[in-house]
Amino acid sequence: MTIHKEGYTTIAWTAIFFGVINLLSFYFLSFEIPLISWIIFAVTLGLFLFIISFFRIPKRALTVQENAIIAPADGKVVVIEEVQADEYFTDRRIQVSIFMSPANVHVNRNPITGEVAYSQYHKGKYLVAWNPKSSTENERHTVVYNMNGRELLVKQIAGAVAKRIINYLKPGQKVQQAEEMGFIKFGSRVDMLLPLDAKVLVKIGDMPKGGVTVVATW
Repeated sequence: MTIHKEGYTTIAWTAIFFGVINLLSFYFLSFEIPLISWIIFAVTLGLFLFIISFFRIPKRALTVQENAIIAPADGKVVVIEEVQADEYFTDRRIQVSIFMSPANVHVNRNPITGEVAYSQYHKGKYLVAWNPKSSTENERHTVVYNMNGRELLVKQIAGAVAKRIINYLKPGQKVQQAEEMGFIKFGSRVDMLLPLDAKVLVKIGDMPKGGVTVVATW
């Protein structure tokens, strides 16, 4: 396991907070009320370890398969339905949504190999990620991939806790399946819009792994 580069600053500030709080606690409380001092230590240590865990990148055997659409994120499948596209596309598509809790790995990965046809950031609200309106009203970043004329849309969506979406892709960029495309900090959701002829292989409640699980084929 390694730590993602997006976590370096956050982890450093958390370490400083952990150190300062516990130095003050042990200096002022450890002799008078040691139990409180130990409780503060346990709580802040738990927070520090959670922050480190949040930015983890576990070692995985990533899936590379030409006809496969790979999960762009870890999490839980919460939506599989036919919808009318509201950005870039004008036709109907199959939407597959993956909800990412704060405990999930938050690296986002390219679901296919191809070229970035579209990459656009949108300001917005911070509704809870499982709210259907979060797809169109929350802060989000939309990417469309083109692979030999076949196009796929992936939307990174902020949630009530997530406050920063990071996306590394630019229009015209060539990308490889399962490589990093971005990161979302502290709980969020990722939507995929697939063509109607795609064969979806996951179901509601499944727990896909980003860069590993085959969500659909085409």
